[in-house]
Amino acid sequence: MRPPRKRKFSLALLLAALVAAGALVPLAWQQRQAQAPQEVVEAAPKPAPGQGAPVPDAQVSQAPGAAPDAQVAAAPSAEEVPPEESETDRSQNATAPSGPTLSFGRAAGLHLAPDPLRLNSSAALVVNRGTGEVLVRKNDQAVLPMASLTKLMTALLVMEAKQPMDEVLTITADDVDNERHSRSRLRVGTQLTRAEALHLALMSSENRAAHALGRAYPGGLPKMVEAMNARARTLGMKNTTYVDPTGLSNGNRSTARDIALLVGEASKDPQLRAFSTDEDHVARFGKRTLQYRNSNRLVRAGWDIELQKTGYIVEAGRCLTMLAKVAGHDLVMVLLDADSNGQRLADAQKLRRWVVAQNGWQDNFAAVKPRPEARQRVASAKKKSEASGKRKTAVAKAEPKKRGSKTAVAKKEPSKKEGRVRQTFASTKEDQKS
Repeated sequence: MRPPRKRKFSLALLLAALVAAGALVPLAWQQRQAQAPQEVVEAAPKPAPGQGAPVPDAQVSQAPGAAPDAQVAAAPSAEEVPPEESETDRSQNATAPSGPTLSFGRAAGLHLAPDPLRLNSSAALVVNRGTGEVLVRKNDQAVLPMASLTKLMTALLVMEAKQPMDEVLTITADDVDNERHSRSRLRVGTQLTRAEALHLALMSSENRAAHALGRAYPGGLPKMVEAMNARARTLGMKNTTYVDPTGLSNGNRSTARDIALLVGEASKDPQLRAFSTDEDHVARFGKRTLQYRNSNRLVRAGWDIELQKTGYIVEAGRCLTMLAKVAGHDLVMVLLDADSNGQRLADAQKLRRWVVAQNGWQDNFAAVKPRPEARQRVASAKKKSEASGKRKTAVAKAEPKKRGSKTAVAKKEPSKKEGRVRQTFASTKEDQKS
């Protein structure tokens, strides 16, 4: 029989070995993550007319070191892709590892240009498409990176080339982003129709889909880029340059004025309008089903938008362009280089209110509507409040009031607090008149 002291010593050694092994495992995993290549994404699409199965965003092939996608079950066996997935402040596609940390517009101080709306965006433009009248402008001739707004030109050229929408494209290693190492839901080897790729590129800013469209263009990627620049010239986009079909390169540059011209042309195609403005879309790739939502919250908030595109890389800031119907007028809006998603939406709201007020239009929709879950909470709270009010009324009726009671006196004489509120409101009105 082993002496007790030796047995205790052996157990101590075994325990120490287990502790050491436990400490080494996470270190090894961290080293593996650091060595693994990283990937990126963007936002969301829907089904094309005449297309069999609907096509939301593509599948994401994640590197071992990439952060897991936030996915919520939206339907049986379906993964919901978060809206604005690639356009959040935490996104890894902000810039290349050695790239800048400040947008070109903000580095130049363009966002500080005085304007009555105090827009956060460095450049902005609103044009009445029907009359051609410029309603709002701010640095509209400044040449800035345009990020994924590039994909509008890519999509326009694909449609003008009359390529078959049902032709199957295959995502290859050439479509993988080696500049910003962006993640994508389209794995290498994924097959999808040209219509699906267009849908994903417009609604979800899917970079691999857009690159595959350029690669499959007649003559290949070089011819696509050449055609993009030539088409820009024919549209009068004198200050626009394209170097790739995705917008990941900060070499894709334009002005708010030029982008407005592109929106006017692209909006003539009903399929591009449908692809870019779908609120939700379901994509099926083999056994995997993904549900996507539009990257532009204004589409889901009730704005009457006929064509839209969002975009973001750090050099471009948050960008947005759209053709929206406001008070019965078709307005082309362009916002370049806002510093957050919230500021981008706030600027769009400011532009809408300003244009309506300046022209005396009647607009019944002036703010982003609350999301469905928020509306449900408000309705629930309202029901509770009404039920509580009914109970109080019933109790009050059941108890006869006594003469000279405090309640009767309170009803006859308004409180001092009420008087102060009325006085403040009156003085505010006088101040506004003066």
